[in-house]
Amino acid sequence: MEKHCAMKDMRTIALALSLFAGLPLSAQLNPVSWTFESRALGEGEYELVMTADLDPGWNIYSQYLESDDGPVRTSFYFELPDGVELLGKTSEEGHRKEGYDSLFDMNVVKFSGRVVFRQRVKAPAGGHIQGAVEYMTCDDERCLPPREVPFSIALQ
Repeated sequence: MEKHCAMKDMRTIALALSLFAGLPLSAQLNPVSWTFESRALGEGEYELVMTADLDPGWNIYSQYLESDDGPVRTSFYFELPDGVELLGKTSEEGHRKEGYDSLFDMNVVKFSGRVVFRQRVKAPAGGHIQGAVEYMTCDDERCLPPREVPFSIALQ
């Protein structure tokens, strides 16, 4: 009788461990690293450069998706001080892949490898642009929850 209870307890413990074993790994998994900088263009204009470097096999999604019914699009939020204005839309360049995505059962635009986002601004020298980027990353089998990464870019 004691042997049966001990085996049942061991199975319960093994099941609990298997359920929670993946949690620390998924909490630590971060296949995207970001860098933020600016470049002076002259006459009070700057280019903000936001670069995402993705681990092999991972993708992030374009800012310009046709529908909100699929993946979370990459979005930039800028806190603009007085006297600062955005010039045009944020551009994106990198290894672009457009087509059907079985994870979402729809056509999407996604990027892998290194993706560079550029936003021109008109601003007085010496300031900072603060904001955040929100994005979602997926590989061929799973997606991680959307993340928001704050940034502060010195205008130099």
